[in-house]
Amino acid sequence: HMATRIKMILSLAICAVLALVHLPFTTAGGGEGAAPFDYKKALHSSLLYFEAQRSGRLPHNQRVKWRGHSGLADGLQQGVDLVGGYYDAGDNVKFGLPMAFTVTMLSWSAMEFADDIAAAGEWRHVLEAIKWGTDYFVKAHTEPYVLWAEVGDGDTDHYCWQRPEDMTTSRQAYKVDRDNPGSDLVGETAAALAAASMVFRRSNPHYAQVLLHHAEQLFEFGDKYRGKYDSSIGEAYSYYASVSGYGDEMLWAALWLHRATGKASYLDYAVDMADEFGGTTWAITEFSWDVKYAGLQILATKVLLEGKHPEHKATLEKYKAKAEHYLCACLNKNGDAGNVNRTAGGMLFVRQWNNMQYVTNAAFLLTVYSRYLTSAGQEPPVLQCPDGPVHADKLRSLARAQTDYVLGANPAGVSYLVGYGTRFPRRMHHRGASIVSHRGDGRFIGCMQGYGNWFLRRGANPNVVVGAIVGGPDHLDRFRDRRDNYMQTEACTYNTAPMVGIFAHLHGETAITKKS
Repeated sequence: HMATRIKMILSLAICAVLALVHLPFTTAGGGEGAAPFDYKKALHSSLLYFEAQRSGRLPHNQRVKWRGHSGLADGLQQGVDLVGGYYDAGDNVKFGLPMAFTVTMLSWSAMEFADDIAAAGEWRHVLEAIKWGTDYFVKAHTEPYVLWAEVGDGDTDHYCWQRPEDMTTSRQAYKVDRDNPGSDLVGETAAALAAASMVFRRSNPHYAQVLLHHAEQLFEFGDKYRGKYDSSIGEAYSYYASVSGYGDEMLWAALWLHRATGKASYLDYAVDMADEFGGTTWAITEFSWDVKYAGLQILATKVLLEGKHPEHKATLEKYKAKAEHYLCACLNKNGDAGNVNRTAGGMLFVRQWNNMQYVTNAAFLLTVYSRYLTSAGQEPPVLQCPDGPVHADKLRSLARAQTDYVLGANPAGVSYLVGYGTRFPRRMHHRGASIVSHRGDGRFIGCMQGYGNWFLRRGANPNVVVGAIVGGPDHLDRFRDRRDNYMQTEACTYNTAPMVGIFAHLHGETAITKKS
């Protein structure tokens, strides 16, 4: 009897410990019986983040008050105005490729979820976030076959730890042109401008036309003078190397231009170059600022589902098969063909460094594809996976689960959206956030002074970068909130951009559920 009693006591103790271990997960919100997340607040926060990342002269209606004007002489050495645009992450360099991808995804978010964004009262802020990027791209495209690709360089920038307002690092600007091509960068910028032109078409038709004009010129430039931008600009190679090459960006640009203009020539290009550029041959299980295949394959599938171009049906079916490979991999339904790994806590896991970019992009593509399937009128709307058919609802529920993981429904009980909830990263790897605001202390902080006085501090950052989504946890759902842990605590503009649409969509869904 004594042995039985000891076993019972031990089992009760183990249950109590397990309950404590899982406590953050069950109380984080969004789980069974838990209060749903405040997606409207998440949307509001995500748009503030883009204001925190602004370079240039800040407008009077700037809401993030700890930031100030910066990079006001960008391009001056080369005799071109390159003031504006976005810093990509926690440093002070303006990298063209991730900036353009950020704007493409912001524009796709705005286009797909316009009603939800407007209903949440954030439409104006979305337009402002997109326009801050597109204004810069228009300035950077100084001649038909010239695009300024980068301002500053990662090596000298990373040597210093300074607020952008105090920068003493090199602001050298780098360009691609006929002799030094960069079809990947040029193609992505064309995609961004084409997608954005559709967003501005109703409220600012003249501006939309300007963007489309630049997009078409850039597409021609990228196609006529082919080459990888990181071969032309060595300074970009160590930071944003174009591993996938330029084929994916050129197909992506062609499909966005087809959607924006309705011109058959762009769809013909995507069909004619499908094999050579890998659109119908690459089966990829990630989507990012570098690798666009899954996104462009979904855009091509949308054309197929609409049934408007039967002459291209055979090639579009091949695109669809590759799009479904990506989606089935996320759903863990790919059989032996390869799935995306998941952590014990349920997060899609692609790689250690800034994994959250793959999570947020997957949430976006899953949601968008489920909408395309449903609107195609197919009954029931299903995705055909090697492990069997999957209903469109399952795509949406996985997207929601990934979103909720970001917001706190995870084993650590941490919101990886900075400023959301009570437990979020306080020591983000971000120069401006980690140093006292210039408004609070206007004294100049030198290159190495920032490391000694601010980077090495153990305390929380003095400024909170609301709306930033950090790199996130490892494959065991572990997260260390340290400023020097840049793989996990640095946030990037392209992590948050797709979530603008998803937060708006989930807020709209929650509002409908409440009404019914």
